[in-house]
Amino acid sequence: QVHLVESGGGLVQAGGSLRLSCAASGRTFNAMGWFRQAPGKEREFVAAISWSGINTYYADSVKGRFTISRDNAKNTVYLQIDSLKREDTAVYYCAASFASALQQEGYDYWGQGTQVTVSS
Repeated sequence: QVHLVESGGGLVQAGGSLRLSCAASGRTFNAMGWFRQAPGKEREFVAAISWSGINTYYADSVKGRFTISRDNAKNTVYLQIDSLKREDTAVYYCAASFASALQQEGYDYWGQGTQVTVSS
């Protein structure tokens, strides 16, 4: 069965950094992405990455601060978050797609999420 498990979230002061991980099992995927959902808000797209890891796509709100990467040997995708802002507080979810194109919709599998909380 397909399984996506996020980790690495926590409580961080504004301006700090975190690295989130998403370990996949069951099979490998082409495009993978990160989404986030703040309390009372809809889930929103954060970043996506191609199979090779060369092509990436970011939401405007995180450009220059977030970096998505992947290690296919470990079947793991990462999200490096720098210069954290209070508005980054959310549950962060990884997602996997059979499609090759980087996209904001159409992901086939989802993890359960990891909480990121930015203080001050």
